[in-house]
Amino acid sequence: MRQEMGRRDLMRSLGIGALALTTGGLTAELGCAAPPTGGGAYELPPLPYGYDALAPAIDERILRIHHQKHHAGYVRGLNATLAALAKAREAGDMAAVQALSRKLAFHGSGHVLHTLYWNSMKPGEPTKPAGALAAALDRDFGSPVKFLAHFAAASKAVAGSGWGILVHEPVGNRLLVLQVENHENLTIWGTTPLLVCDVWEHAYYLQYANKRGDYVDAFCQIIDWPAVARRYAAATKA
Repeated sequence: MRQEMGRRDLMRSLGIGALALTTGGLTAELGCAAPPTGGGAYELPPLPYGYDALAPAIDERILRIHHQKHHAGYVRGLNATLAALAKAREAGDMAAVQALSRKLAFHGSGHVLHTLYWNSMKPGEPTKPAGALAAALDRDFGSPVKFLAHFAAASKAVAGSGWGILVHEPVGNRLLVLQVENHENLTIWGTTPLLVCDVWEHAYYLQYANKRGDYVDAFCQIIDWPAVARRYAAATKA
């Protein structure tokens, strides 16, 4: 069973430097630096564990469909959008730039968030926040327990399809919980995502039906807190 995504896998999957800029310390923590020349096609990264590894919280069937169909679709959409933009530039016809820009944000953000989503969970025994991350959760939310209640409530209450996200906001040097609609709406510029919970229906409906709350509660039991701590350390280092 695969335990960690390799550096080369992530470099191929995240591709050019534009997404590295949007994720701040995320790419560094995941072992991914932007390729020096950039411009390569994005690829679907492998999961850092087997499709059956997160059961019973998330069963094999839903994880396989989510990764191979939905995440793969965002990767294809991202590459297709970049190709369409290149074609438009070559033709000197930017009439479709508004629609293509929307697609770029949608598919690009979907790819980045799904890559982080897989790396926000882990099989095995539950973990807990520790060290500097635990101290930051105490400072900004009152305690890790109060944070988790806030995060779960925000994830459950996302309007329509979207995400619950813990981010580091560098201007105030604080942690915030955001509700993101689709993949790209209601974000704050400059923040680094540390922990994400996918609440699009494709993430849970085959297993939990309309009980999004049950799915979020199960997700909270398989959070990879050491990975979140590494992303926090990367985002806050001078």
